Amino acid sequence: MNINGTIINYYFHCKRQCYLHGNRINLEDNSEDVKIGKAIHEEKADKKDNSELAIDNIKIDKLTDEYLVEIKKSDADVEASKWQLIYYLTVLKKKGIERKGKLEFIEKNKTKNKILYVELDEELEKQIQGYISDINDLLSSDTIPDVINKPKCKKCAYYEYCYI
Repeated sequence: MNINGTIINYYFHCKRQCYLHGNRINLEDNSEDVKIGKAIHEEKADKKDNSELAIDNIKIDKLTDEYLVEIKKSDADVEASKWQLIYYLTVLKKKGIERKGKLEFIEKNKTKNKILYVELDEELEKQIQGYISDINDLLSSDTIPDVINKPKCKKCAYYEYCYI
């Protein structure tokens, strides 16, 4: 399985969701939140020339001279979004493109700021490589991770798979 930004995000959000998506069980087409997120990205992309760039197996929302910008619908899972951005920065760096990271939230619910800045350093690079290794182990496992039973599960595209 090629690791991509979605897989990285899901790993931090929910190991079960990561496993299912990574093993080609895609239930996102039925999710209203996923549809809204895609619509936000399409609207932003229509207005800018430097948005929605595909590089290898990742899609970058926006690339400027200074920043790689990732746009999220909400700040519901900042940690997952942050590591997705770090992964993108790592992929770009391997291509010889070094940027700072900028995470923008359209809807601000839990954090004070609508923008989070990230600078890739050796420690973050080491950590993301460890997470990539852990994700590869997870995806190749024969065991599906347990349901996490958290309030966020109710809005998940995989809710029906896990609970019904």
